[in-house]
Formats: sequence, C-alpha cells, structure tokens
Amino acid sequence: MDPLLFFSSNSPLQKVFLPEISEAELQLFIKRDDLLHPGISGNKWRKLKYNIINLKTSDKDGIITLGGAFSNHLHAVAVAGDHFGFHTIGIVRGEKPASLSGTLRLCEELGMKLYYFSRTEYRKKLLSREIIDLVNFHPNFLYIPEGGENELAKKGCEEILTDLDFQPDFVCVPCGTGTTLGGMLNAEKLRSKIIGFPVLKGAEKSIILNIESGLRSEELKKSYSLVSGYHFGGYAKYNAELLNFILQFEKLTQIPLEQVYTGKMMYGIIDLAKKGFFKKGSKILAIHTGGMQGRLP
Repeated sequence: MDPLLFFSSNSPLQKVFLPEISEAELQLFIKRDDLLHPGISGNKWRKLKYNIINLKTSDKDGIITLGGAFSNHLHAVAVAGDHFGFHTIGIVRGEKPASLSGTLRLCEELGMKLYYFSRTEYRKKLLSREIIDLVNFHPNFLYIPEGGENELAKKGCEEILTDLDFQPDFVCVPCGTGTTLGGMLNAEKLRSKIIGFPVLKGAEKSIILNIESGLRSEELKKSYSLVSGYHFGGYAKYNAELLNFILQFEKLTQIPLEQVYTGKMMYGIIDLAKKGFFKKGSKILAIHTGGMQGRLP
C-alpha cells in the first residue's frame, strides 16, 4: 500500500464528561489518535509517517531503532515493517529478561530482530562502539533514534492539530522525548497553550532541548510548559492509585487508557482541574497517544 494513502486519515474528537471537569467549569475533549491504526497508533503513527515515506522512496531495506521493554515506538516500527514489508531491528535497553514484556513478545512475533544492550551501553546510543558496530553492520537500514526522535517525526506531529474545527485554550500531551510536543508547536495557526506531562523522572532538561530544537521562531518557546510530578516514579512505573484512576476513567468514558503515557496525562489533567490550574470556561484538548499494547504485562 502507498504510504501516502495509508497515512492520509484523521482521528476523531470526543468530548468527555467527568464530575471533576464539570465542577471546575471546564470542557474536556480527547483527540483519539489511538484509533488511527490498531498497531501503528497515536503519536507513533504521526512520527513514522514521513520516515516510512522516506524509506519507501529510497533504496533502504528496513529500519533499525531503539527502545525499552515497553516501547510503543519499537512496537509501532515492528507493525509497520510487517504491514509494508520491510525488515526491522530493535536495539533494546537492558539485558534480555527471563520473561519478555508483552510489547517485546509482539515485536518478535512481527518479525523484529531484537538485540539487547546493557543500560550503560544503551545510554551512549551512537557513541557506544557496540551499538555503532551493529548499526554499521546494516548500512542499508534507515536509523531512527529512540522514540522516533527526528525532524521527520516532528513534521508528522505538526499535523495532529490541523483538522480541528475549534480552538482549544490548552492542548495536553504526554512527553517521553518531547518530539510530539515540539512538532505541535510548529503547527500553523497555533493559538493554544501546549502543556506537556513528562512520563520519565528527571527528564525535563532533555525534553526541553528536543522541543526547542527546530522551532520556527523563538516566540514559540512561550507557547508551552511542562508539568512535572505525574510520572509515578519513572518510565513505565505505576501504582494502585493510577490503575484505579484508569479503571474509573474507562468506566465513565468508555475510552481505554494505558499506564505508561496517556493514563498519567489524564490523571494529571484531572488533578490540575481540581486544583484550579485551568481558568474557568477553558476548553482543554488532550491528545491520546495510543500505545494500547502497553497494557499487556
């Protein structure tokens, strides 16, 4: 299938009715990017769009990329490789576990070849001799950084807000690398304040550096903020409070969440609403970034 046709659809908008939102005199909408595709969903669909178009118009044989045991990015690349018929290689953070996460199991089932590196080596990325040797051994593969963090990914994320038929006061998005938020800041006619919810502990500096690299103007730096304190201990970490929130949210809205990204953001939005963070009468748009396979153990 032509990637341009595959990546041509838009995601639906859904208004959410919750007691905390009504009491705060707010309106909350969710852009259901999780419904774009069952496997290549959410912001990964956006990030991979122009990377895959680039791959299919080049002479490359596949994609080599990086991620952790619960990486939505690795899973989406594996699904894309299976769908479009190209090879995929995953560089995984940490030693191979005795029992694979659900995400890594799915990657293997989809044909992705996984290579495991110690956390020390993994942190070095392309400064690691072991990792660079693996990448150089596959010269005909397109290298995509962790989380899909490159300029083609940001270009895809610019399109998240292009089909809106109203102007939200706030746009909320969970942040891993900050690529999605950085792309949305460059969207034409942006009038909203974008709020990022980091899901990694202590990652704010690296997120800000990524967000602010490639902005079309210095003025855009004033159009976003990061709200820390909703990472629940770090990437892919969670507790009973978060899981109970997700179950209650799903019961009231029939919108599924996962505990790695969107669940944490939604918890943060509701908590901020209760604390009076948002001005009364504000319209809030939350971006559902997909990754529902992350609900697997």
